[in-house]
Amino acid sequence: MALKQNAYFWALLAVLLWSTVATAFKMALDYLSPVELVLYATTASALALLCTCAVQNKLHVCHRELIKRPLFYLLAGLINPIAYYLVLFGAYSLLPGSQAQPINYTWAISLTILSAIFLKRAIRPVDAVACLLGYFGVLIIATQGNLTSFQFDSGLGVLLALLSTFLWAAYWIINAKSEVDSTVSLTLSFCIATLLLWVFAGHSVDFSKLNGIAIGAVVYIGLFEMGITFLFWSKAMKLATNTSVIANLIFLSPFISLWLLHFIRGETIYASTIVGLAIIVGALLLQRFSFKKGA
Repeated sequence: MALKQNAYFWALLAVLLWSTVATAFKMALDYLSPVELVLYATTASALALLCTCAVQNKLHVCHRELIKRPLFYLLAGLINPIAYYLVLFGAYSLLPGSQAQPINYTWAISLTILSAIFLKRAIRPVDAVACLLGYFGVLIIATQGNLTSFQFDSGLGVLLALLSTFLWAAYWIINAKSEVDSTVSLTLSFCIATLLLWVFAGHSVDFSKLNGIAIGAVVYIGLFEMGITFLFWSKAMKLATNTSVIANLIFLSPFISLWLLHFIRGETIYASTIVGLAIIVGALLLQRFSFKKGA
């Protein structure tokens, strides 16, 4: 019982933290460009992960893994955080958070598509239905329910939000067969990415933009979106006696996120956004439960 309660604690903590990051993205982007935000937040996350590894006595493991597979961690770092967050923050800079966040939530559908292409996993009929439903939900959100108009707040923003889901899915695929501790893997990816970002983008940033709000948002994103929260979620899954129940808690996140965007950022949450998000979540649940039944 104690383990089960601890699992719920860490899972709910992770869900609540992930629910806040869309608001943090928009606050940071009020002052910073997507490149600057990626640079600063990745640096903050890398430092936090290094400290975590030091406390857990895993720095020697990081060193051993880096020597063993330098190109793997270079590729991982290029995908996540560099490419993924550059594209994602680009989407958030062009779209309201209430549109970008639900669209980004279709990454599990993108994972199904990429798994079929690169891992040769068959797409079941239920997967095809879930994909169609999920992207129908995206269309409802992007057009604010006016399906015949095909008019978007930003067509480029919608494309970037969708592209970010494929980048995130690609990162999961290249790590699918890795047996390396997740803390070690994240630390190496983010440290390499930090070095690359400072070398290639550090000269172009404007440090005068870093006021109190921007610094707070950057540190928050670095800690609770990019790094530490994944460790909370991993801990919850390890402690859980029923991982499916814990995993389903993640579906609370996008709805809490919309509520926060409305009350903190003042964004208008359209009925079409709720409907579209409900369809996306329904599609993901359809996949999850049919997989458990072996459909």
